Amino acid sequence: MAGPFVGIDVCKDHLDVALRPGGRFRVANDPAGHADLVARLLPLAPQLVVLEATGGLELPALAALAACGVPVAAVNPRQARDFAGATGRLAKTDAIDALALAHFADAVRPQPRPLPAPEQRALDALVGRRRRLVEMRVMESNRLAACADDAVRAGIRRHLEWLAGEIDEADRALGESIRQSPAWREKDELLRSIPGVGPQVSRALPAAIPELGALSGGQVAALAGLAPYADDSGSRRGGRHVRGGRADVRRALYLAALSARRHCAVLREFASRLQARGKKAKVVLVALARKLLVIANAILRSKEPWQPELAAAK
Repeated sequence: MAGPFVGIDVCKDHLDVALRPGGRFRVANDPAGHADLVARLLPLAPQLVVLEATGGLELPALAALAACGVPVAAVNPRQARDFAGATGRLAKTDAIDALALAHFADAVRPQPRPLPAPEQRALDALVGRRRRLVEMRVMESNRLAACADDAVRAGIRRHLEWLAGEIDEADRALGESIRQSPAWREKDELLRSIPGVGPQVSRALPAAIPELGALSGGQVAALAGLAPYADDSGSRRGGRHVRGGRADVRRALYLAALSARRHCAVLREFASRLQARGKKAKVVLVALARKLLVIANAILRSKEPWQPELAAAK
């Protein structure tokens, strides 16, 4: 008899576990709880365990299961919520969420992926830390512009100086991490050969999409939320649009696309052709970002730097 499908709802303090068919339990989200989780699930030989990607809270449990050979996948929370709504689960509790994830595992069967290597997770953490620091700097800059009180403005300026120092330190740490890893250094050099791709994008892409270079162009575009989806019904043909995916990757690629359009003749010509066909400015930007991602994927797969004649064909 085949093993069950398992859904795990992750909270800071505990893990709610649901089995399909039948059964549920709760363990602590700590090392002892993870050991208990593995001890309970291993004898059942689950076909698949699904957790939501919750920004890091799920990683210890994910690591414990993966280390013991349990097939486990972390899925996009929005995808899981949409599935729960489509199956009529409108109420929301930890136990209900776990049941919905178990049902999702059975019905959708997402592909289990190996846990990123330690250096992958370390780079991802550094990139995420720098991104949050930059976001804080933008918020504080906005507050400074709107504040009229001299004492408060002085405090904001001190905080901005501190944030600038922390961002510089994050940049230094990122550069050092890449220099110490031959694999990361090769990826960084290959990606930075692409016009418009600077150090922030060359570091963010491999951290956020470790699959880059191992999938098709369409697959990486879907992961980043840059693949166009149809919006048709009957005789109506709606405009194609992008949705979902990894927002951090999209933001980085939008900025890279703006730069590439100015400095790269191949991509500038590509954008001009889209404009001549009446495409809106935002559509052109999304198409440029998607093309950059597809080119980056091809470059990492072939391990050959940017070549304009090959990029024109992508």
